[in-house]
Amino acid sequence: MCGGIGSRFWPYSRSRLPKQFIDFLGTGRSLLQMSYDRIARLIPEENILIVTNERYASLVAEQLPEVPSDRVLFEPARRNTAPCIAWAAWHIAARDPEASMIVTPADHVITRDHEFDSAVLAGFDFVESRDALLTLGIQPVRPETGYGYIQIGDNCSGDFFKVKTFTEKPDAELARVFLASGEFLWNSGIFLWRTATILDAFRTLVPDIASVFDGTAADTYRAEDAERTFIAGAFPACRSISIDYSVMEKAANVYVEKVTFGWNDLGTWSALYDLSPKNSDSNVTQNCNVLAYNSRGNIFAVRGDKLVVVDGLADYIVADADGVLLICPKEKEQSIKQMVNDARIKFGEKYD
Repeated sequence: MCGGIGSRFWPYSRSRLPKQFIDFLGTGRSLLQMSYDRIARLIPEENILIVTNERYASLVAEQLPEVPSDRVLFEPARRNTAPCIAWAAWHIAARDPEASMIVTPADHVITRDHEFDSAVLAGFDFVESRDALLTLGIQPVRPETGYGYIQIGDNCSGDFFKVKTFTEKPDAELARVFLASGEFLWNSGIFLWRTATILDAFRTLVPDIASVFDGTAADTYRAEDAERTFIAGAFPACRSISIDYSVMEKAANVYVEKVTFGWNDLGTWSALYDLSPKNSDSNVTQNCNVLAYNSRGNIFAVRGDKLVVVDGLADYIVADADGVLLICPKEKEQSIKQMVNDARIKFGEKYD
């Protein structure tokens, strides 16, 4: 999935060039390219689908020239993750009703590839032996307020547990309780299931979305032109809702695999700060020149030749790109999304 805007990474991530198409880590590969490389180790490349907004067609073609257009599903409108996953599931099931699938966002960073591979293969074995909706859960290392949490229930086998509850982005106090309890994992947003299982879940729990895709014969999904024509008219009729709210939090057959493969949802400046090398004052500089006096724990990301000079700054984000300078405490970065909306309302789409 790579159709989001990534507004929490504003002003670097913009609607015309979202974060998944940016090389944040200086590896020479964007987050999308790194995600594709990771999955291509496990899945035959002819079975990998990219789902993105149609405005990013040229970016996908530029960054993944090895992927033909018939393996890219272009959403004509943004409708969150449930319609995105529904379309992909129906598309796959029309070609192979017995298929299993993994769903992964294009903006994650995985640092231990071998452990990731092992976890995914074990996950496929799990879902192919039962009607299970499986999510991968990350052992939390801090009371993070920007992630969703999963409370584990009964152990099924090994690292697999029944899910007891989901909690979306708790406040700091509740996050500390979750961490101390040892019963909660971070929700990675990576899912595995058989297509038949997820289609049944959509039909039972989200019949309005299911009806959009059930409303056409399977033959439509086997003909690229017919499918795209159908989707162009039908997809915008789907309501905007996440797979977590619509399915995972309601279904009775939801499980979690506890994994430890060095995961980071690169969704915020603090996440990038955590991943980046730091100097002796715990400051991070992203390809820019900085003179920092009496300053600690900051991240500086300034494009161009501008010199950044600060004194007495602690735990801040300083980001400058394409006409926007953002100066924000790291602890308040969850407000950046609202800042983007405010800028759009006051100044139009110039800074979007």
